[in-house]
Amino acid sequence: MTLLPQEFIARKRDNLPLAQADIARFISGLVDGSVSPAQAAAFAMAVYFNDMSLDERVALTLAMRDSGTVLDWSDLPGPVADKHSTGGVGDNVSLMLAPILAACGVFVPMISGRGLGHTGGTLDKFDSIPGYTTNPDNTLFRKAVRAAGCAIIGQTDDLAPADRTLYAIRDVTATVENISLITASILSKKLAAGLGALVLDVKTGSGAFMPTLEKSTALAESLVSVANGAGLKTGALITDMNEPLASAAGNALEMRNAVEFLDGTHQDPRLREVTLALCAAVLEITGMAGADAAREKVERALDSGAAAERFGIMVGELGGPADFVENFANYLTPAPLVRDIRAPADGVVTAIDTRGVGMGVVALGGGRTRPTDTIDHAVGYDRIVGIGETVSRGQPLGRVHCRSEADFVEAERRFLAAYSFGEAAQAHPLIAGRILPGGHA
Repeated sequence: MTLLPQEFIARKRDNLPLAQADIARFISGLVDGSVSPAQAAAFAMAVYFNDMSLDERVALTLAMRDSGTVLDWSDLPGPVADKHSTGGVGDNVSLMLAPILAACGVFVPMISGRGLGHTGGTLDKFDSIPGYTTNPDNTLFRKAVRAAGCAIIGQTDDLAPADRTLYAIRDVTATVENISLITASILSKKLAAGLGALVLDVKTGSGAFMPTLEKSTALAESLVSVANGAGLKTGALITDMNEPLASAAGNALEMRNAVEFLDGTHQDPRLREVTLALCAAVLEITGMAGADAAREKVERALDSGAAAERFGIMVGELGGPADFVENFANYLTPAPLVRDIRAPADGVVTAIDTRGVGMGVVALGGGRTRPTDTIDHAVGYDRIVGIGETVSRGQPLGRVHCRSEADFVEAERRFLAAYSFGEAAQAHPLIAGRILPGGHA
């Protein structure tokens, strides 16, 4: 029996199980117009209150994947993998992870997003590079992946279009914060990208969408279970976002931070650990290496300069300057005003409202308050002092990169409001959990 859309919605409203075929028909109707936005909104609200079983989550994810094109990389001479982060501040891991994995023999066709709320977007960072195209046609995308081993671009219109439609409806109907819907949204795009393996970086803490470890763990377990249930080998790390991961937050500033990380000029210790741990997890998931060998391999790919070389090839293939890695300072447009933020008192940095720091970047113009907003790539913070560091009154806590004196005053106010000082800081584990295919590790 074929269910009408209203009958399908009623089953979820009444907390009755949904069949895979009915889920597929409903999502197909969302794309072809036979399911109305009002019906999709009612379905999302029913899921919000009654949630979905594992089988239903897998079915929804696969239906959204199959709503558009599914890429095929079977012609590549090596494993195909990617990474997804649930979003944070100073989280530029993708910029280093893709070329590190490429230097290890993994192909990384990374389809990324733009900034959302207080979190930075990978594509916005790449838009700071003159000439770099984040929306290449399929021919150029494939050429770049073959040449560099990696390519970081944006979602095309024909990849998981049902997700784009349903997300827009969820965004205006207060149904975003549901693990089942979040899981299907994230994974449908990754499955449509034709991956063989995926590692997830699920953030927890004051700068994460899931601020508690309990909620972050629940999301990570859902993502790993559904992805593997849908046939994609997937693992996850739960990582700390109680402070910015890099010492920079802002698009061009995080790009500079990433290039200096790749060429060895400067590597933030927490950022290095998370990046290499995620890279090593990919090698384990793909079966390329065991835990110890995987870590040694990714460290060698980074420290030898091989990853920096791959990054440079990728930038050149996608329209950016061929010498970007060597001469990035000539291409990244600086902000006209750069000024220190100074500590108001002596003490230890005990806590950082990381979301507050991220919103400081947004207020400067480095993020969006509306989808149509234009990004100012030059603005943001750098030289950010982390939790546990002892500071003296008047010592710099960070720097603001901005357009005007008024912008500096507001950015300084937001930054200082995010900092707490005391005698001792509570330690947060950098990697709070690790889930590989088959369960906890």
